[in-house]
Amino acid sequence: MNTLKKTLALVATLAMAATAFVSCGEDESSSSSSSSESSSESTPAEDSNSESESGDSESEPDAQAGAIDPSVGQGGDTFTVAAWDANDVPYLLAQWKGLDFETVADKLANNEVEGINFISFNVGGGKASENYDQLFNDGGDLDVYFCEADWALKYINDDTKTLALDKLGLTDADFPNIYGYTDTIGLDSNGVRKGISWQAAAGGFAYNARLAEEYLGVTSPDAMQEKVADWSKFVETAKEINEKSGGAAALADSLGGMWQAYACGRTTPWVVDNKLQIDDFCKDFADTAKELWDINGVTKNEQWADEWTAAGTTGNAMGYFVSTWGFGGFFLDAAGGEGGPEYGNWNLVQGPTPYYWGGTWIVVNPATDNGQEARDFIISATSDEAQMKEYAVKKPEYVNNQVVMDELISSNTVFNEKISGNFKDGQNYFAELADNAKQIDFKGLITPYDATIKADFTKIVKEEYLEGGKSWDDAVEAFKDKVAEDITTIDVD
Repeated sequence: MNTLKKTLALVATLAMAATAFVSCGEDESSSSSSSSESSSESTPAEDSNSESESGDSESEPDAQAGAIDPSVGQGGDTFTVAAWDANDVPYLLAQWKGLDFETVADKLANNEVEGINFISFNVGGGKASENYDQLFNDGGDLDVYFCEADWALKYINDDTKTLALDKLGLTDADFPNIYGYTDTIGLDSNGVRKGISWQAAAGGFAYNARLAEEYLGVTSPDAMQEKVADWSKFVETAKEINEKSGGAAALADSLGGMWQAYACGRTTPWVVDNKLQIDDFCKDFADTAKELWDINGVTKNEQWADEWTAAGTTGNAMGYFVSTWGFGGFFLDAAGGEGGPEYGNWNLVQGPTPYYWGGTWIVVNPATDNGQEARDFIISATSDEAQMKEYAVKKPEYVNNQVVMDELISSNTVFNEKISGNFKDGQNYFAELADNAKQIDFKGLITPYDATIKADFTKIVKEEYLEGGKSWDDAVEAFKDKVAEDITTIDVD
């Protein structure tokens, strides 16, 4: 661990000198030509992370630092971080250690960053859990790892897999300005903080402004929001587009995209008292989806397939449900990339409901032997407002700090010129998501089974109810059977 300790004295200066985005999703790591101002006020977390300017390579952590519990391991030779892909971790490490954003991913992949090992499974986020389980079973080195909302509680509620962050001297005072829904997902069933996110993944509805004017006579985001302000209006607008386009254009990109937004309107957890909950919300979604499906109001494309993004370039999909992390990834592809056929023709509105899509939580392995490094990494990514502000622009990223984001948005920050250039009239796309991020409330709604149950639900709705023409009652029975097959520990009757 001596090698890492030698870097600690340089963290405060190197991290702000870095000159170079996402989550849960596509890579948005294009460098921004914009720069952010450093905050003139340090947070308590910043103060606790500062080292003395003497540069003594063997100096102990600053006396003001939150006390790390003696039970937490220290002094390991390698700080190991694991995630399902390389879209986020390399850049968070670069921000923390003052490394170059442009080269950090390659250097980590080639084991060229001394003292740090990054394990990228190169899979979708939903498949990461299997890899983590194998890693734990094998007893491999692991200090910090990343979890998605839909399955985070599997680990957050397991004290053998996640460390309470107060064991690292971190309390709620270190995270005073995080968005509410991200707070909820980071807590275990006893209200103990086990995870913390550096990003807020609020979503909106992005639409082709050129086509909106042609088919709907809409010339502003405010007017478009009126057309999609709730799901009834969304369906009526889809019918109008279908008629005006001769069936050539669907309002929504995919059933999967629509579900991301719709699901955040649910007010009942999927599992209560160990019993599967199938309420009116489930049928409402299925019926709304069927209305859209039958009139080509939503494309038949599978999310993530090539034809899904291609539909944006041809005008077959007039709009996409997209979250903060997707603007420089799949959504940019849907425009054809910079200079593509629909690049620069888009605007963003809130859509039918506030929602989030994705997001990632940092958790710590209780068996870590690098407690100080884990603490410092978390502070850099989620607590130090100066570093978060810089990261928001460099990555770019919608960071999990309301004060930082409100300041950047109000000053009309250009987070990334290529991404911003995809929006008509220079619309500040993050500004459209700020209210959504603040309205999302998932308290009491997250269960450890969500990833599996939601995937089973949308699969059955599509295959049985939309494509198969089965009755709702038959679809419900098929859904129960599927859940019972996939999760044997809950009651589905």
